[in-house]
Amino acid sequence: MLNPGYLAATAVTLTLALQAPATLAELQTKTMDYEVNGETYTGYMAWDDEAEHQQPGVLVVHEWWGHNEFAREQAEKLAASGYTAFALDMYGSGKQADHPDTAGEFAREATRDLDQTAERFRKAMELLQNHDSVDPDRIAAQGYCFGGSVVLNMARMGMDLDGVVSYHGSLSSPIQAEAGEISARVQVYTGGADPMVPAEQVAGLVEEMHNAQVDLTLVSFPGVQHSFTNPGADRIAEKFDMPVGYNEDAARRAWQGTLSFYEEIFAE
Repeated sequence: MLNPGYLAATAVTLTLALQAPATLAELQTKTMDYEVNGETYTGYMAWDDEAEHQQPGVLVVHEWWGHNEFAREQAEKLAASGYTAFALDMYGSGKQADHPDTAGEFAREATRDLDQTAERFRKAMELLQNHDSVDPDRIAAQGYCFGGSVVLNMARMGMDLDGVVSYHGSLSSPIQAEAGEISARVQVYTGGADPMVPAEQVAGLVEEMHNAQVDLTLVSFPGVQHSFTNPGADRIAEKFDMPVGYNEDAARRAWQGTLSFYEEIFAE
């Protein structure tokens, strides 16, 4: 069912407080190397080892810059909020871009063959599901920029996920959602002033998900640019003259909405 609250951020009031974080002593992290088709990838697991029961798992898919500190920080924030999180690697060990041209090359290679993309994602999901702290039947995924488009495409491909969250990700895709094929609920956060995700993409996603009978919540923040969740976006904008920018209010509201979303879907 299409959520009527997608129309504008101004129509959405999020009043839920952040869940109380776990203490630092309980937070565990581990860098993990794994293989997909003979190639090595490096991910990052974060969890609370004092949790009394198995926790839901959340996959974190990085921006087009690659698996970096920002992605790991998101995994740690999720672990502090009661989830086991795995910041996966879509490019391969050591592949981090320091220039938009390189980032674009990496992103195109990782998504040129969507079956290959799905295989990389699925392997990371299996690692998360097999972690001792995780309830394998409660899994979600969230992604940023490039990663936002990846998690949406994994939902479109029918991956067995409870929900996906896309932050400033591309909303268009060569894959079109079909009724009855998507099990995940979908949440999208986008910037109203993001030229990389124009209004026609937003309208196209709403129509696509409506036709596929997918439970969609879409929030568009007026005047907000691309990469609004990443505090490093302002430095990138200045260095490369790119239309990106951090927005503290939008980032906070998106995070609060995400935690509320997970609390709801994992309680079902």
